[in-house]
Amino acid sequence: MRKLIVLLSIGVMVLVSSVGAVAQSNDAWIPGLASFVLPGLGQFINDQTDKALLHFGIAIALDVGAYYVAAILPFSYYSYSLVGLVHLAWGVYSGLDAYDVAKAQGFTLGLVDNGIGFAISF
Repeated sequence: MRKLIVLLSIGVMVLVSSVGAVAQSNDAWIPGLASFVLPGLGQFINDQTDKALLHFGIAIALDVGAYYVAAILPFSYYSYSLVGLVHLAWGVYSGLDAYDVAKAQGFTLGLVDNGIGFAISF
């Protein structure tokens, strides 16, 4: 049991240090991840409000439409996975779009000089 705890601790330390290195060199992953989790959120972070509402609205429409199609298919047990797959596909697209835009704009996230707030520069 102790060996497992030591190995997990080492793994967590390596993961945290590698994530910190990625966050310092390239912060465009933040809007990409946000938009993957909730389509449109990354576009909102990138200050693209209209595009954010569009991505969020399409995510809702795709989920409702996929659920409706899954409900009328004859093999209903497996067809409900269609909803998850459609949402996953749209989340991946939305995340990649937010990442590309953030990278092109030079998105960075960091502490301000006095250390009290955060600054986002485009």
